[in-house]
Amino acid sequence: MNRVLLLLALLVPLTPALAQDDACETGKALIPSEAALPRAAATVAQHHTLNIVVLGTGSSTLPPPAGEKAAYPARLDVALTGLLPGTAVKVVTDVKARQTAAEMLEQALPRIAQQRPALVIWQTGTVDAIKGVDPEEFRSTLDQGVEMLQADGVDVVFMNMQYSPRTDSMISINAYAENMRWVALQHDVPLFDRFALMKHWTEIGTFDLYDARKNTDTAERVHDCIAKLLAGLIAGAVKEAGKPAPETR
Repeated sequence: MNRVLLLLALLVPLTPALAQDDACETGKALIPSEAALPRAAATVAQHHTLNIVVLGTGSSTLPPPAGEKAAYPARLDVALTGLLPGTAVKVVTDVKARQTAAEMLEQALPRIAQQRPALVIWQTGTVDAIKGVDPEEFRSTLDQGVEMLQADGVDVVFMNMQYSPRTDSMISINAYAENMRWVALQHDVPLFDRFALMKHWTEIGTFDLYDARKNTDTAERVHDCIAKLLAGLIAGAVKEAGKPAPETR
């Protein structure tokens, strides 16, 4: 009897929620297992709040009818609220299409620094690659931006470019991605490697990114997974920092 029940359980298709969680899990190995966000952790521990600004361009949003509610910043808010009970989480966006990193540094970062969020998720790189900005200038801009934010008591998480099988061969992003990785290492800033994550999902068939442009459901599922994995990175860093140090004898 037990064998029959087990067989029937295996034949029952996954519910949409479970299937989606399983899809997200296929990219978990590409997310840093350890990350340092000391300023955000201190804010959560002392004030039980976590204010986050997502600084980015058009890939932070989704078109109607889902729009902002289904895009990853809004989903991040929901996911973090679940992972950090007792903490008032607020995720807001500072998004403007076709901005280079230098334009963000000049126009958005001073404004954000004055707001003093606990954390900025800085999503950039694609526009610089499209416009052919000197990769060394891109690196210098990131370096200045991180130093500015950290000096004002704000943690940073980098998010790199989206992967698209349609444009992968048309846009040369390697130099920009490597410079972002280098600045992240230099300043101990977590890098959420969205490009590698989305490419991985395409290669193993988790999502059909050729379909994402015309199928908003696919795009929404990708955004939801990005939010859940990003929330795991942030919540893990906050919780780890809050653990008491082991006793020494």
